[in-house]
Amino acid sequence: MSLQRAMQEIEDNNVEIVRFEISDFYGISHSKSIPARHFTAKASTGVPFFFGHLSYDPQGGSAMGTGYREKMKYGDAVYYPDLETFRRVPWAQETARVITFPMYQGEIVKGYPRTVAEKLLKEMKEMGFSLYSSHEHEFFVFDAETKKPITDGVQVRATIRLAKHNDFIMQIAKQLPIMGVDLESIETEYAPGQFEISYKPVFGLQAADNAFTYKNGIKEIAQSHGFLASFVTKPFADQSGSSAHFNHSLWDVTGKKCLTYDANSPYGLSKVFEHWMAGILYHAPAIAVLMSPTVNCLTRYKEHDFAPGNVTWGIDNRSTALRVKINGENGTYVENRMGAAGGCPYTSLAATVAAGMDGIRNRYPLPPPVEGIAYDEADIPPGTINLPVDMKTALEELINDSVVCDAFGEEFIECFVALKTHEAKLEAAAIENGMDHSEWARSFYSDYM
Repeated sequence: MSLQRAMQEIEDNNVEIVRFEISDFYGISHSKSIPARHFTAKASTGVPFFFGHLSYDPQGGSAMGTGYREKMKYGDAVYYPDLETFRRVPWAQETARVITFPMYQGEIVKGYPRTVAEKLLKEMKEMGFSLYSSHEHEFFVFDAETKKPITDGVQVRATIRLAKHNDFIMQIAKQLPIMGVDLESIETEYAPGQFEISYKPVFGLQAADNAFTYKNGIKEIAQSHGFLASFVTKPFADQSGSSAHFNHSLWDVTGKKCLTYDANSPYGLSKVFEHWMAGILYHAPAIAVLMSPTVNCLTRYKEHDFAPGNVTWGIDNRSTALRVKINGENGTYVENRMGAAGGCPYTSLAATVAAGMDGIRNRYPLPPPVEGIAYDEADIPPGTINLPVDMKTALEELINDSVVCDAFGEEFIECFVALKTHEAKLEAAAIENGMDHSEWARSFYSDYM
């Protein structure tokens, strides 16, 4: 979108405020609201924003050693709008928003999650490929005062559970598409207060922008109804967790030809897509913490919980890390089930791309699929690797994978590891003081994630 077109949108919709939004490492939106009369100037000069926002945990506490606070003398970055993301915000009065990217002393901030994702997608394009993708989020909705789930029971997809809050659901259904998030289905999930709303895939970086918009939009709409929508992955130890499966397929750079399917191959997959999937499996122990990046997210990796526990794949198999859906020439895709609702969509997209591209470059062979249940030892190949379930192990796997670390860059890894180490220490201290993990997770993550 041109600046002229954005200004026309402002005029046509009587916009008074434009939010300049950023995503932190948790996928939480931060913003400055700019009066619309200053939008043209600020679009050119950028908006100064405390660099330390990239060091924040979900409660606004700051981690040390991220590279974005003390090293920068607690200074500002300057955030510039990506005008392609300019949208009117239908649930906020006379408001529009634009997603921004930071620069510091005239240079792009290489560790910013959105910038990392954009860089890897450009590298993918240079290899002759494009990505068609969407995140498939689950989330919980609580009464904002009582903190109790707004629906009872675990009767998944029961119509009566969804109908109970029709006004809330209807506002989401009407307004998120205005922001470019094309909803495809709405349902209740397998825990009290748990929902899943899926949306149509798109090409490129817009897929992660849509996920960022979706999560923040649902939280804002819920707030207006007296609810708290939360993407905390596992708020209750004895209930189903919330995932963010990353559904995607491989296309040529024009987006006209799908490169995922091959009717003549044993599994219905093209050779290049087999290499792609093999790369994701090869790097799965390292990217697990990028797909499920909180202490709480990692507790989801366990058996018989509709979540993966090991490095496996299968055809329409919900027990594996990668679930392939064979739907013909243009509809075949893979569901990366390692993603958790509490993750940052830019990071999960980037992790998948980094691993998949390495598989293509090195022509990794795809191992046989799991035919049975990946939770049962008898059904998986000997030596199958488990996904990490604690932060210490998960970070070690990441740090020891030079391919993934090089793809994300030193700046990102420095900040990410510092944040995760900080978070793990906070959880350990809370447990030492008598809180159980679920109680701590709800208090630490729910308000802003």
